[in-house]
Amino acid sequence: MNDLFAPPGGWRVRILDLSADSQDNVTEEIGGFETLMHANAFARRYVRDSVENCRAPGLSTKDVLSAWFAFGEDAVVADAGDAGWKSANELGDFVDHLASGEERDWRALDPRRDADRADDDEE
Repeated sequence: MNDLFAPPGGWRVRILDLSADSQDNVTEEIGGFETLMHANAFARRYVRDSVENCRAPGLSTKDVLSAWFAFGEDAVVADAGDAGWKSANELGDFVDHLASGEERDWRALDPRRDADRADDDEE
């Protein structure tokens, strides 16, 4: 795989609802990431935010992890294979340490924001 060029339409990140009963649990697919690094960073922050949304005062790390698997959302970079970020590689660290605001800010990396700004500029 060559990280210099994105697939047609850009890299895509699939959001997986861990609480869903559906076969694939895909709730949304976000396209338009120009680089694999951008898609990986978005996926990482999205999951980081999801873990923090499952954290409540007094919960143990085990409880936070259980809550995430029951109610959280995972993110996968489509068609990236081993080069795509995997939540399993960092999930333990996520539940052990509180995230900063920047670590959770997936919206700043969302390519849909750029499209919304372009639409505003055209009006």
